[in-house]
Amino acid sequence: MTATTPLLRIVVLVSGRGSNLKAIAARADAGELPVRIEAVVSDRADAGALDWARARGIATSVLSPRDFPDREAYGRALGDIVESHAPQLVVLAGFMRILSDEFVLRFSGRMLNIHPSLLPRYAGLHTHRRALEAADREHGASVHFVTPELDGGPVVLQARVPVLPGDDEDSLAARVLREEHVIYPRCVGWFAAGRLAFRDGAAWLDGKRLDAPVVCGYETKEGT
Repeated sequence: MTATTPLLRIVVLVSGRGSNLKAIAARADAGELPVRIEAVVSDRADAGALDWARARGIATSVLSPRDFPDREAYGRALGDIVESHAPQLVVLAGFMRILSDEFVLRFSGRMLNIHPSLLPRYAGLHTHRRALEAADREHGASVHFVTPELDGGPVVLQARVPVLPGDDEDSLAARVLREEHVIYPRCVGWFAAGRLAFRDGAAWLDGKRLDAPVVCGYETKEGT
């Protein structure tokens, strides 16, 4: 990346401490990711990611769903806040709200999410618990484009991790999170470089439709 490389404008939605947000920012600070974080938006006023963003001079907004009569009204207001920052990409980084279809379609093709499972397995919550209960031998994380179907958009990149004897939810979650911090910045970088796109309902990488996600992890290290 050179000094003249245009920076991709991103808005990040968070509900908690924002570890994936920080991983993306760290890569950008190192000059390895051509993005500019225009704003951090949360549904929770106590989200730790907000304090982090404010300390860096990044614009922040809080929008509580409790202030709206339904998901649709909340989605419209949230979409207006996000759009006000003119993002080229919306990044969901632990945003724990189901988005309205209207919001999703408003940013269709320019919104990514990271989910802590090997989708399509374990859409929704409690993914680590469910993997342990199923006695899975491997688990992981998936980056996907967001569509109206919950955790159902086309998957771009997955990281696999082993499920080890004696694992509990916390130990497994920590192993998965380390991989999240690798694959999410990587996908954002692909999008910023024009390598990754969403069209015809599918993810495309380097001009080729991804009929299956790129996979990396403890056995393979593809997709650098």
